[in-house]
Amino acid sequence: MEILFIPIRTIREMSSLDYMTAGPDRTSICILLRKTCKLSVALSTVRGLCLLQVLFSLLKKEEGMSFNQFLYPHVENRPLPENHLLLISEERYIEQFHIQVAHEDGNRVVIKNSGHLPKDKIAEDFVWAQWDMSEQRLYYIDLKKSKSILKCIQFYANENFNLMFEAPLDISLSDSGFKLVNFGYDYHQDQEKLSKHLTLCVFTNHTGSLCVCYSPTFDSWDQITYSVFYFHKGHSKTFMPALGSPGSPVTTGITFLNLDYYVAVYLPGHFFHLLNIQHPDMACHSLFLTGNDEVVDMLPRSPLHCLSGSLVLDWCSGKLYRVHLNQSYLLQFLWNTSQDCEKMAALHCLLSCGRDLRSLEGKIIQWISETVPACHSFDLIQEFIIASSYWSIYPETSNMDRLLPYSSVLTWNTEIPGITLVTEEIALPLMRVHSFKGYWEKLNSNLEYVKYAKPHLRYNNSVVRREWQNLTAEEKTGKRRSVAYVRNILDNAVRVISNLEARNLEPRLIPLLQEEDDHQRLLMGLMVSELRDHLLRHLQGVEKKKIEQMVLDYISKLLDLMCRILDTSWKKHNLNSCILHFNRRGSAAESAVFHVMTRILEATNSLFLPLPPGFHTLHTILGVRCLPLHSLLHYIDNGVLLLTETAVTRLMKDLDDTEKNEKLKFSIIVRLPPCIGQKICRLWDHPVSSNIISRGHVTRLLQNYKKQPWNSTIDKSSFSIEFLPLNYFIEILTDLESSNKDLYACEGHDNVDAEFVEEAALKHTMMLLGL
Repeated sequence: MEILFIPIRTIREMSSLDYMTAGPDRTSICILLRKTCKLSVALSTVRGLCLLQVLFSLLKKEEGMSFNQFLYPHVENRPLPENHLLLISEERYIEQFHIQVAHEDGNRVVIKNSGHLPKDKIAEDFVWAQWDMSEQRLYYIDLKKSKSILKCIQFYANENFNLMFEAPLDISLSDSGFKLVNFGYDYHQDQEKLSKHLTLCVFTNHTGSLCVCYSPTFDSWDQITYSVFYFHKGHSKTFMPALGSPGSPVTTGITFLNLDYYVAVYLPGHFFHLLNIQHPDMACHSLFLTGNDEVVDMLPRSPLHCLSGSLVLDWCSGKLYRVHLNQSYLLQFLWNTSQDCEKMAALHCLLSCGRDLRSLEGKIIQWISETVPACHSFDLIQEFIIASSYWSIYPETSNMDRLLPYSSVLTWNTEIPGITLVTEEIALPLMRVHSFKGYWEKLNSNLEYVKYAKPHLRYNNSVVRREWQNLTAEEKTGKRRSVAYVRNILDNAVRVISNLEARNLEPRLIPLLQEEDDHQRLLMGLMVSELRDHLLRHLQGVEKKKIEQMVLDYISKLLDLMCRILDTSWKKHNLNSCILHFNRRGSAAESAVFHVMTRILEATNSLFLPLPPGFHTLHTILGVRCLPLHSLLHYIDNGVLLLTETAVTRLMKDLDDTEKNEKLKFSIIVRLPPCIGQKICRLWDHPVSSNIISRGHVTRLLQNYKKQPWNSTIDKSSFSIEFLPLNYFIEILTDLESSNKDLYACEGHDNVDAEFVEEAALKHTMMLLGL
């Protein structure tokens, strides 16, 4: 037997990478024992070499032993100096030994009852096993009637262990032989044989995901497939990637790496895939790179093996690596790629894995502002706003992916180059325990959601749209519901604006959030109310105060992103406050900002999201400055430009009454809602404005008028102009005014009477006749 001792110094270097850890009063040692059967042993123990005798006694007793692993070597301050050793045999059984030690003569350690160590039977008759050191979980597969059943044992520091679940796998392992994962490695294995051996590994993360990644053996490398079983979602996907260089030899097998929200799958020199395991439903949320891409070329050609967390081990060099996604490269990739599916995947990957989210968002906004890229399959601004708002509050609770939209895209039918995939439903794992904590509670919650959550519970603004339309309709008819209800809705909006201003650390360049804009505030307040009620219904056990803050943060984030996109575009084109006046035509820079605002409006309209107060005013001002009249009116008539009282008031005051400006003012006034139009007309001393005011006055007078027999004779001498139809009409108005003394008590009716109507009618007629 050949025994290789790895120096203590090396182990301590490894422990700094969380592969093996030694406590302050412990020493860790790793021993590889190579026998004729080419099996390896790894040992992590307490106080140096004193427990080697345990290993040797077990080797004498158990000739087929292949692996030893001490459970929970990191637990400090144990009441008893006891260790728990996991033994796995190539005869396909697993046992746990309990080893007690006693201190004698200072540093000397003696094993108690070393001839008869207590032990527990863990499993038997298995064909595959994987050890998860960081979480102390043992996964193994046994065959029942030719079916592969995945099982998991969870070990605890208090010596207990539980069988957590059983899950059927639609794969064949009967002819694959005995295989262990994360139990050591024989450096003399045939690399060619390794490259064609099946690969199977289990990945989990803190959100309660459970993925089984499987790559079968291949007789030929002309067609490669691999499968991922997303048990937490209730389906599996089988991928058939195109090889980047079909003629190049394949010297290694497919490698799977766990990257938290993603699983990396790659074959050096051929392809690299980032599979989104949090949102695997649509292929566009995963990134598929094929061929001689820079990422594919950077990957090591030697076999890598995924350990706990994001650690990987290079078999050939013996080096440990901590793997993470390169944010700079993903940003560069986002700038350069031309495919919609890759833009979508890279955007989500950046937002989910980004460490400094606000700085990262700024770089993405810079890309949007610089290139204004066109996407045919989805709205890029809309997707960025929805995804970034979702990821900004996602860590607050693990159930957020069920309750909030993470993407603006509902379906994806566009083919993705270089990948063919088949999706199938799978049987869910059967949980074997009834009391869950931590990861297991989240996994069980995910499984319950897959079984019972129909239809999906994700929030949408349809209820807000309906309620907002009801409130605006009531406003037009003058029949608003209770003042307290409306005040509460507007108070919600005030809280959002305050929360938004508190989060913003830099002064804004754009003049937004400074206007009342009751319609946007009403929409904002309604969204707060509806979203809060939605989360309160479905987030059990979360404090109401925390949910309310999450709602404020989410809606504030939506508005903040819109402001930041505009701010970046404003800064890029060096605009200033002078554009808020109508005294000159707009520049090319203003037209570019107007175009960005139009895209933001388009992105928010379909989702019915609120806009920052003042957005429509600024949009209208830019539209008047940058568009010819016929285009401006077309934008207004189709709802792209929404006329606000603030914008139109400024228009009436800034522009003089040249023929061109008169035409513009009249075109704007006739398109105003009546409640705003009456106010605006009083700001313009012009026959057209007087005519509109007169029409409103006459409408109010005659709305309840009933025709009466008229016996009086008109005294023509009382009228300055003999125009009998007008004279007759004015006399009727005068009589109505004299009999309705309360008419002038109404606000806005001052200085408007029958004489004003007569004068306005004559002036307007003369203007039309050109007299």
